[in-house]
Amino acid sequence: MSQFFQIHQENPQKRLVQQAAEIIRQGGVVVYPTDCAYALGCHLGDKSAMERIQRIRKLDDKHNFTLVCQDLSEISTYAKMDNQCYRLIKAHTPGAYTFILNATSEVPRRLMHPKRRTIGIRIPNNPIALALMEALGEPIMSTSLILPGDVEPLADPYEIRDLLQHSVDLVIDGGYCGVEATTVVNLVDGVPEIIRQGAGPIGTLA
Repeated sequence: MSQFFQIHQENPQKRLVQQAAEIIRQGGVVVYPTDCAYALGCHLGDKSAMERIQRIRKLDDKHNFTLVCQDLSEISTYAKMDNQCYRLIKAHTPGAYTFILNATSEVPRRLMHPKRRTIGIRIPNNPIALALMEALGEPIMSTSLILPGDVEPLADPYEIRDLLQHSVDLVIDGGYCGVEATTVVNLVDGVPEIIRQGAGPIGTLA
């Protein structure tokens, strides 16, 4: 049976955030809110937890997970950025964007695109998610909470609890956070290429 934390959307309770971070450290799979939708997340280096997420969503080994980061300095540990990419990402984060970048050696091979050695990175504009990563001290390995057969992420934390209470270790109730996907921007070659238009405006990226 999963735990269920009701965390304030604007002023997350530090005690609950610390408990959630500890669940992730110990190999747990958590559902947490972002600025676009609820996500499934786990510890960066935990293969077993990642495989649990794959089973929940019925994903194959080719699915690319995203590293959800707290800030730009954290991104630089896991992805390669030149000055132009840095300025562009800084101007659009925190926000509803996923940036595809060349991965550094700090990223586990199983998280990278198998041929291109790239990684998706994002900094969500959500106080709960940011507080959780601050308490954890590293990124959360994540994917949107879209169940098999669905086309949109789940949005109701109580419905999520009912459906996944035997599959995850924690559901964080952070209120309704939408169902729209992030805008995905490929920065591998240094020039922004819009892969998917989502919640993040693309006007300043074009």
